[in-house]
Amino acid sequence: MESSLERPPQAILFACTMNSIRSPMAEALFKLRFGTRAYCDSCGLRKGTIDPMAVFAMDDLGFDLSKHRAKTFDMLDDDNFDLIITLSPEAHHRALEFTRHLSLEVEFWNTFDPSLAEGTREQRMDAFIEVRNQLDRKIRDRFAELKP
Repeated sequence: MESSLERPPQAILFACTMNSIRSPMAEALFKLRFGTRAYCDSCGLRKGTIDPMAVFAMDDLGFDLSKHRAKTFDMLDDDNFDLIITLSPEAHHRALEFTRHLSLEVEFWNTFDPSLAEGTREQRMDAFIEVRNQLDRKIRDRFAELKP
């Protein structure tokens, strides 16, 4: 349990497999909920392209994700994070490797990849919205201490 003397994280990285759905949505949700109270970025193991359904899911909340440019761990401008939250098992392993010589916390939030959902377009979109809502709840809960 965190002591009351510890400060909340000031720099957070969300990581998933391709930085095309889960981690960009998490980054966007963090920015929507907490603005600039902490620095936030996202990356993936491999560089993908933003998924149009992720753009649509975030547009529902008034956040334009269409300009997101995917990046990998190797493309990060710096490694000065207090916390890395991984959203896929592969990203978690890479984050642990990335932080081997760094003093920072890594948390694993195993999050379903909604691009694997099958069915009609509406059913697949529902999977994206469900992942978005789950991430939103976790982010609100985890970073509640950042609220003014």
